[in-house]
Amino acid sequence: MQSLENCPRCGELFVKSLRPVCNKCHKEVEDMFQKVYTFIRKRENRQAKMNEVVEGTGVPEEDITRFIKEGRLHLSRFPNLAYACESCGSPIREGRLCASCKKSIDSGLQAQEQEREREKKAEEERKRHQTYYSMDNRMN
Repeated sequence: MQSLENCPRCGELFVKSLRPVCNKCHKEVEDMFQKVYTFIRKRENRQAKMNEVVEGTGVPEEDITRFIKEGRLHLSRFPNLAYACESCGSPIREGRLCASCKKSIDSGLQAQEQEREREKKAEEERKRHQTYYSMDNRMN
């Protein structure tokens, strides 16, 4: 469905349909992609690191990272190209988090799950030993 929106890159009003940016910005993004792709395809640049690609092309690191995350650049062909983990900033080649941050999150979730289980067992134990008293309303 088409809607009238402001372009998130330049602020111009455009009809949003297939692209999230206006036609002018889309052309700029495509030009940046071609510049990066042409640069790293050259034999002498295939071993380039992220900062070398940024210096060689003038394209911001955020845009190059977006090209990688969108699947437009395949890192299997470029062994030294990496981007920052969203949590700690260490270099990664896939996903959003490094192995260390994933492990930390997983262990935190496991600890939380174990705590829930412990609380559930304690509640069940408390209910099992609960004594009910009834009062006899008859008068002797």
